[in-house]
Amino acid sequence: MRINEINMFKLNMKMKNPFTTSFGTQHTRSFIIVEAKSSKGVSGWGECVTSDSPLYIEEFTDSSWLMLEKFLIPLILNTTIDHPDDVQERFNPYKRNHLAKSAIEGAIWDLYAKTEGIPLATALGGTRTSIEVGVSLGIEDNITNLLANIKEKVAEGYKRIKIKIKPGKDIEVIDTVRQHFPDIPLMVDANSAYTLEDVHVLKEMDKFNLMMIEQPLTAGDLIDHAKLQKEIKTPVCLDESIHSFEDTQKAIELKSGKIINLKIGRVGGLTQSKEIHDLCTQFGIPLWCGGMLESGIGRAHNIAITSLENFTLPGDTASSSRYWEKDIIEPEVVVENGKLTIPDKPGIGFEVDMNELLKNSVEKQTFK
Repeated sequence: MRINEINMFKLNMKMKNPFTTSFGTQHTRSFIIVEAKSSKGVSGWGECVTSDSPLYIEEFTDSSWLMLEKFLIPLILNTTIDHPDDVQERFNPYKRNHLAKSAIEGAIWDLYAKTEGIPLATALGGTRTSIEVGVSLGIEDNITNLLANIKEKVAEGYKRIKIKIKPGKDIEVIDTVRQHFPDIPLMVDANSAYTLEDVHVLKEMDKFNLMMIEQPLTAGDLIDHAKLQKEIKTPVCLDESIHSFEDTQKAIELKSGKIINLKIGRVGGLTQSKEIHDLCTQFGIPLWCGGMLESGIGRAHNIAITSLENFTLPGDTASSSRYWEKDIIEPEVVVENGKLTIPDKPGIGFEVDMNELLKNSVEKQTFK
């Protein structure tokens, strides 16, 4: 494939409902969409899953825009790419900036699959025709609202409920949820809000029969998570601690957790995601695909990677309507009874709604 045009779109999309974590509350998502065009006029699409501020990760929308513009796009534009796996090698000289790298690499993967006439899931080696899906619920000031949200999502058939927690919004909240929903598959996500001084609080969570505690300690940490896992029965799930294949190797060796939440953007793309998947398969570490409040383009990439065999736990790829009044793809992502069908059309399997994309765009840049 020869890439002769790349377009970047900066979008501001208002969320259907505010989403609160230990980092704060998001009302609007600011992110980047990348379109890579081949010499044959075929377009591939990728999403840079950033936000306005470097809270979840060190990258933010404006920094990723600059990284793409100044360093990454020049490595791809007007060059020939035999296979998307080659993109990772081209980007290796530049440190980190995984969200930016993932965006353009994702566009190349979509373009490659379309050029080959196969679904992206097939191009990645996926074998599933459908996947089970969970849902992530933010922190609520009013527990009644959280209980109502859980009831609604359980009725919709979601296979797992995740609730966000932080100090002061943890044991009492989980206890109340368990009183109302004693048997649902339930997990909690701390987004790095605790330290080892909170071991007594995290130990107390063992009595609630949780699927896992996601990223309880500092982002990037592996040693303290290993210490914590020895102290508690509930499986620790690593999120912000896993940014690469090498991080995964170290986490497995140190026994820092029993489960990994893989996010394509956080690890730098689909090629790295495949490598992490294969390593975790070898060592019996179950995976699930986390969400970054993506638009339909990023959501489509999540669906494709989750088709691989070792994504054995429900991910966070909920319906488009959970987050947006109108998504930027057609058809929108729709979960039915807690399951998503893997698209069988070439590429990501969804069409980009250009009218909706441009309506939400605040900036566009074209490279030829």
